[in-house]
Amino acid sequence: MANNRLLLVLEYLWRYTDEAHIVTIKELESYLAGKGVHANRKTLTQDLKTLEAFGLDIVCNRSVQNQFFLATRVFDHTEVRLLIDAVQSSRFITPKKSRELTRKLSTFVSETQSQEVDHHLYLDGTVKAENESIYRCVDVIQTAIAEKKKICFQYFEYDENKTKQLRYNGEPYILSPYLLVWNNDRYYVVGYYERRGFVARFRLDKMQNPQVLEDAQIVTENAFDPGEFFSREFSMVDGNKCTVELLCENALMGSIIDHFGTDVPTRIADAEHFIVTTEVELSNMFYAWVFASGGRMQILSPKAVNNEMLSFCKAFQPF
Repeated sequence: MANNRLLLVLEYLWRYTDEAHIVTIKELESYLAGKGVHANRKTLTQDLKTLEAFGLDIVCNRSVQNQFFLATRVFDHTEVRLLIDAVQSSRFITPKKSRELTRKLSTFVSETQSQEVDHHLYLDGTVKAENESIYRCVDVIQTAIAEKKKICFQYFEYDENKTKQLRYNGEPYILSPYLLVWNNDRYYVVGYYERRGFVARFRLDKMQNPQVLEDAQIVTENAFDPGEFFSREFSMVDGNKCTVELLCENALMGSIIDHFGTDVPTRIADAEHFIVTTEVELSNMFYAWVFASGGRMQILSPKAVNNEMLSFCKAFQPF
């Protein structure tokens, strides 16, 4: 009976108390009585001391009737709110899994706080993933990485009718996975892709039927450099390097710093513009970035790069 009582006291402190919601010994007695468990001031005081000795941070506000609450948890309510925000706004987590994870994260705070953290986030039409097997993919890939094994999986795309179509007629892809990457709200696996003979990335939400193989993973001849790979695959790169001058409206300085850092050379052009001189790798990603400025950024030099930008824009004309 004492063990049951101790667990019920712990349950009450965990579920119902925080700095704004406290409990007295008398209220604990009443709660336990409702559960069919007898307790008194002496036994409950000892229970609270036992829980403190176990490591729980129970704070006592001393007054005519001492008041208690659980002060420290695994995560505080602000941390839980941040984690729930990340889950609910993430594109690769399906709506069903978002609800499950939100419910689980909410158990780390009191019930009153869980209602606050679960209902404050506004999502502006975020498109969520539909592939529930992404969680199995994560498990399979992490196992393969830990055991240095290959994986196989099927990979799909959507056709013009929004129907899933397996690539290579459903033939399995063979990959030696090196690491998982979360970039631009997408989850990727990076590894050595045998069919093409180079390191590649694949989106987990487009993978099906992943399995760990018995074969040992292939290690590339040259040491895999994650930093170099990410800069090539996820940035404005994968082309010829070139030093360019960009004429930008002053309001774009934040965007320039986001891409090139605070050390990038700039100079004032006039009251409304500045010029940035930097080395880029010419690619569609770079031209798309300039295009996305809506004319507020222009390529001053070299002339050949400016002409390439014009050709890029013409490609958007109707067929």
